[in-house]
Amino acid sequence: MRWLENLEEGLVAFLMAAMTVVTFVQVIARYVFNYSFVWALELNGVLFAWLIFVGMSYGVRVGAHIGVDALVKAFGKSTQRAVAIVATLVCIAYAAIFAFGGYQYVRKMYEVGILMQDMPIAQWIPRIILPLGFALLTFRFAQVLWRLASGKEAHLVGDEAEEVLRQNIAPTDQRRP
Repeated sequence: MRWLENLEEGLVAFLMAAMTVVTFVQVIARYVFNYSFVWALELNGVLFAWLIFVGMSYGVRVGAHIGVDALVKAFGKSTQRAVAIVATLVCIAYAAIFAFGGYQYVRKMYEVGILMQDMPIAQWIPRIILPLGFALLTFRFAQVLWRLASGKEAHLVGDEAEEVLRQNIAPTDQRRP
């Protein structure tokens, strides 16, 4: 599935870059040439929505989502694993429900056939990210569940304290410039 990971990372990078370019061009056009692109704000909103929906599955894949797990960490390893499996099953159900709901919404937008407010694009086209993003999120949670069930190391949420400790392992004299 390396191609999917590359696609995900490439989309995140492209969307961030595109948002930056559109915003930069809009600012230059407005303040240098006293001109404004009507569609720039709407396009940035669409790009941002896509970034969120692709980024949430990316966050699950790399274990970057934050969570409150102080109580869970007080339990033993087997209880922690059981709680993580239950939490992952709940996340899968949540994402699958929203993927289905997103599909129904996009299908209805397709049937209605209205265009976006400032761009000559059918509204269902940028909104297709709803079912796609939640389907990808469901897949990522299923991967976490598989790793948990098979006994492999899996993280449902990130561990910020562990990361800070890992970064500060070097002796103090090596960290000084």
